[in-house]
Amino acid sequence: MNAEDTRSPATNGAGPVTDALSVNALCRPLVQRLVADAARLRIESRTTDEGVRIVDAGIAVPGSVEAGLAVAEICTAGLARFHLRADSSNTGWPTWIDVHSAQPVLACLGSQYAGWSLSASKEETGGKKFFALGSGPARALAAREDLFGELGYRDRADTGCLVMEVDRPPPPVVLQKILRDCGLAAEGLTVILTPTASAAGTTQVVARVLEVALHKVHVLGFPLQAVISGSGTAPLPAPAADSGAAMGRTNDAILYGGQVHLLVDGSDDDVRDLAKRLPSVNSRDYGRPFADIFRDYEYDFYKIDPELFAPAEVFVSSRTTGGTWHAGGTNLALLVRQWSRPAA
Repeated sequence: MNAEDTRSPATNGAGPVTDALSVNALCRPLVQRLVADAARLRIESRTTDEGVRIVDAGIAVPGSVEAGLAVAEICTAGLARFHLRADSSNTGWPTWIDVHSAQPVLACLGSQYAGWSLSASKEETGGKKFFALGSGPARALAAREDLFGELGYRDRADTGCLVMEVDRPPPPVVLQKILRDCGLAAEGLTVILTPTASAAGTTQVVARVLEVALHKVHVLGFPLQAVISGSGTAPLPAPAADSGAAMGRTNDAILYGGQVHLLVDGSDDDVRDLAKRLPSVNSRDYGRPFADIFRDYEYDFYKIDPELFAPAEVFVSSRTTGGTWHAGGTNLALLVRQWSRPAA
């Protein structure tokens, strides 16, 4: 595949992603731009002895919110647009991230979703065990998740990019697994590291507000091929002092502050039902800070009600009938109490 060819030759058209673009070909110039702009974005790029490019966006370097927005665009292969917005007039919080995609299923589920489980034992690393969830376009090269069978999509490209939300570089054994599963030469792989407790990490997680909605749509069984476009917004908190607190803040931003608008094909009854079932308020765990919920479930994600992982407020419009249904609502008072203190 040459640099100008952005279509995936492996698309089979069996699912909701048809006549699809190559997410890895699309993200290639975005990765090149990120690396070229490293000094300004306060990130760092290096190459391993094997030839894999590692981009540190917040471990040994400060990183930045702008770097986080660039990583979010890379995660969606440029099929979504992200903007930082300052607006506290009616919300009580000054900084927001806006996102829009005309290809939300491919952008969010086929690329951005953190669904590839990567791990290594102490014996394999020669030290500490390693675990990360890989997100971004390289997932579609490996297609290790059942989700790609449902999408009817697998990408083929000679370069790929994977994003990991970690606070230390992946060991060589994990990099070798990625290369093997993606069918890449070492010089074709870029891995971007974004610890949650960093400016870039916090930003790229909150930028997943539309992805969280699309994942919930999928869980609810609404046909993905009926999703036409989507937009969303969520408040951006300051980075926290540690990864646990940062995970709480980024989840709360979406669960209690996230707003999403989807355009879908469907009858009024089906679209109304989707809107009603989609927001986080449907969860039995709704109403408390995520850090408290996580602690009470003994830090086991699988004990948390899956209904919780959704935006706070949704609008779902039917292209078929022209109707729009609204459900849920933001709880910005909870966020402001958690994230700020009065100066006087």
